[in-house]
Amino acid sequence: MENRTFIQRFVARPEFGPLVLLLLEITVFWGINPNFLSPQNVSNTLAFTVELGLIALAMTLLMTSGEFDLSVGSLFGFSPVLMWTLFNSGATSLEVGFVAALAVAAFIGLVNGWFVTRLKIPSFLVTLGMLLVVRGTALFITDGFPQRTWSAEGSWLAEALVGDFFIGPFRIYMSLFWFILAVVALGYLLTQSRIGNWIQAAGGNPNAAAARGVRVSRVKIGLFILSSMMAALAGVISSLRTAAANPNSGTGYELEVIAMVVIGGTALTGGRGTIIGTVLGILILRVMRNGIVLIGVPGLAYNIFIGAIILGMMALHSWLERRHQSGT
Repeated sequence: MENRTFIQRFVARPEFGPLVLLLLEITVFWGINPNFLSPQNVSNTLAFTVELGLIALAMTLLMTSGEFDLSVGSLFGFSPVLMWTLFNSGATSLEVGFVAALAVAAFIGLVNGWFVTRLKIPSFLVTLGMLLVVRGTALFITDGFPQRTWSAEGSWLAEALVGDFFIGPFRIYMSLFWFILAVVALGYLLTQSRIGNWIQAAGGNPNAAAARGVRVSRVKIGLFILSSMMAALAGVISSLRTAAANPNSGTGYELEVIAMVVIGGTALTGGRGTIIGTVLGILILRVMRNGIVLIGVPGLAYNIFIGAIILGMMALHSWLERRHQSGT
């Protein structure tokens, strides 16, 4: 009876559906093309996965609090452009440019949070406006052309963020360890700390949370700052790894990141979030993008699969929630 109860609880968890889907994806793609699990393909998939993953982890906390951030994609492109512009012009060292890029991102997050919490404007509208401002600034600074980045070779910052080494046949980037550190830290923050309770309370019932002493506005502003800084960090890591700082980088990432979080089981309405589910959601979409190319499906069909996955996972989450509430 106890085993059955455990199984029922496990199946009812929001992470169950994404886990099954991920295992199914891996099995299908590997069965069609054995090269899917080759060391080179796994290494390449992980390298890009962690960059979008950093943004998705912060977005999980923000969406748990009941808010969205559509400006993360533009910050992904803008932050490395700012860092490299400062460095290439001789104004700062690469390290100071990196800190400046993170500081500007934090300020942008602060502005987003202030508009949402003080002026009571929906985060969807605020961050959509910020998306246009930040993307436009990146294009204006660069005249629409990528920035020169190859002079970063030998920099300790580049080595710390994207230095690579081999474990057997697998090529591993340092960014993977930063991603794992973020998973552990934010997972603990959300599920094991008082701040995590505040985040969930702010998203579940902000009025009740405020009545019980939770500083809802401060919590949300802090999460907007975190979201912006993680997007900036991800953009810098990407630019160092690919030796390219394109002002158009990150276009459309905001929607893909939100899809990762939602597929993972975080509630769109706020109040419930799962870091482990988000990790599964990240892997689902990255495995899907990689797998459909390897089996010969046109890359332009990617959005069709993503839309179908989102609809399917939402239906599954709804069904599991109803079963859980009914006690079956």
